[in-house]
Amino acid sequence: MADHITIAPLPGTWVVRAGGAVLAETIGALELKEGDYPAVIYFPRDDIAMAFLEKSDKTTTCPHKGVANYYSIHAKSGIIEDAAWSYEDPKAEVAAIRDCLAFYPDKVTVEQL
Repeated sequence: MADHITIAPLPGTWVVRAGGAVLAETIGALELKEGDYPAVIYFPRDDIAMAFLEKSDKTTTCPHKGVANYYSIHAKSGIIEDAAWSYEDPKAEVAAIRDCLAFYPDKVTVEQL
């Protein structure tokens, strides 16, 4: 793993809320820390209501993690564009985040119960 990235399991139950609905709830959250960036919480795909998410055309590339694919959320209040991302084929050093999604905290609520 790049020496400035750490991934660790988080204790407790974590949720994602958007448009008044719970989109994800897990006891398997992972925290990724990368250099001076704020920590990012990743949720296992199996614990996310994927029926409310739609893959968008947006992608970005990180030299340490690989290609990120983005997802928009279909909430009761409307579509929240590119609110989540996933490294579906991450570099080997960050393989722990495969099959996980992270959410922008300014677009949804991410919290520990």
